[in-house]
Amino acid sequence: MIEKRKILTDILGTYKKFSNGELYFMCPFCGHHKKKLAIRLSHGFHCWVCDARGKNIYRIVRKFGSYAHRQKWLELDGKLNLSDFDTLFEELTEEEQKIELPEDFVSLCNRRLPLASQRPLEYLERRGLTRRDIFRWKAGFSKEGRYGGRIIIPSFNNTGDINYFIARSYVGHNKRYLNPPCGRDIVFNELFIDWDEPVVLVEGVFDAIVAGDNAIPILGSTLREASKLFQALVRHDTPVFLGLDPDADKKTRQMIKSMLQYDLEVYTIPIDEGCDIGDMTRGEFLERKKNASLVDFDELFLLDELRRLV
Repeated sequence: MIEKRKILTDILGTYKKFSNGELYFMCPFCGHHKKKLAIRLSHGFHCWVCDARGKNIYRIVRKFGSYAHRQKWLELDGKLNLSDFDTLFEELTEEEQKIELPEDFVSLCNRRLPLASQRPLEYLERRGLTRRDIFRWKAGFSKEGRYGGRIIIPSFNNTGDINYFIARSYVGHNKRYLNPPCGRDIVFNELFIDWDEPVVLVEGVFDAIVAGDNAIPILGSTLREASKLFQALVRHDTPVFLGLDPDADKKTRQMIKSMLQYDLEVYTIPIDEGCDIGDMTRGEFLERKKNASLVDFDELFLLDELRRLV
C-alpha cells in the first residue's frame, strides 16, 4: 500500500488523507484546482467534479504515469510478466477487411451540397444530429442505385481505411437498414476510439451518436469472445459501459460474464423497456450513464437466482 501511494504521489502530487482511508488528489482528468479525486486503494477512484471513476486505479497509472511507474505498479500487483496475455488472441487475429463506399456516395461534410442533400439533412436533423455529428461520423447519402434513399455512415479502421458502413433509409423503405456484402466482425470507427478512456457499447450507430465520441456500436445485440471488438477491449483493459436493449437481457448477461472472466470493469446503464437510445437526447442519455451500476459476479449470481425464483 505504501509503495502504491508513493507511485500515485509521483504522478498526481500530494494528497489529503481522510479518516475513512480515502486519499484526495488533484484530478488529472479535469484539472480542477481543488483536490477532488478520491482514491481508496482497495476500492478504486472517483472525481467529485468530472465524475471520472473506476475500480482499477492502474488506469490512472497507465494514462498519466511513466513507463517506470507502470512497471512498478504491475510488479506490485504480480502482473509484470504479461507475455502470455499479449498473445492471448494471437491465433484469432486476421487481416482487417477493406471495402469501398457506394459509387454514388455524396458526403454531407462538404461545404457546397447538391439540392438532393436537403431531404437526408432534414432526416438527420429530426433525429437530433448536429453539423458536428455529421462531420464527426463522416455521414453522407446515396440518391440512386442499390443504396438509393439511404444515409451512409462509414466505419474507419485504425489505419484510416473503410471497413464497413451502415445504410439507413430516409425515404421509408420497408427494410430500414441494408448491410454491405461483407463481414461485421470489425471495431466500428476504431480510428477515433481512445482505449485509455471508458467506452460505451450500444447496439446501433445512431445509438452511438447519442452516446458520445467514445461509443462503439456492436451492430447487433451480442458480442462474442472471438470478435475483434471483444479482443480489443481485453487487450487494452478498457472499462465498459453497456447501453443495450432490455429485450436482449439474456444475451447481455452472457456478455457481462464473458467480460468479467477477463477482469474487465463493466457498468450497466439503466435503459427502460421499450426505450430506444437513438431517440434520446444527449442529456437524457448522460443522466442515465451517471446512474450506471458496476457489475460483478456476485451481483450477476443474485440476478440469476431472482429470475430463477420468479
